Amino acid sequence: MKAKILFVLSLLFGLMFINAGLNKFLNYMPVPKDMPAEAMKQMGAIMQIGWLIPLVGIIEIIGGVLFITKKYRALGAIIILPVMVGVILCNITSMPGGLVMAGPLLLINLWVIYENREKYLPMVR
Repeated sequence: MKAKILFVLSLLFGLMFINAGLNKFLNYMPVPKDMPAEAMKQMGAIMQIGWLIPLVGIIEIIGGVLFITKKYRALGAIIILPVMVGVILCNITSMPGGLVMAGPLLLINLWVIYENREKYLPMVR
């Protein structure tokens, strides 16, 4: 049962990040009209660095695909972790309402990392 729940959550998590990554290239999701000024200021600053948004998009797509597949889920979780930290920090500092979505995503990511902790041990030895 735990494996099935983990698979479903991993599938949804991976698809969300693939979608977010594709949006960075195709811009098909509109920016919410009620976005706080501080969040718009942060996004403007991030967009000033021309290579950052495409880099994050590529990381989200690759990490999302890897997260879906059981064999590479541990690698996908580590690849996505820095992006998740950035999402959480942006939500804490400028859009606390976004934590409703970002918090559970971080917990799913941390759960996958915890479940695969033996695979990471060679990196820290």
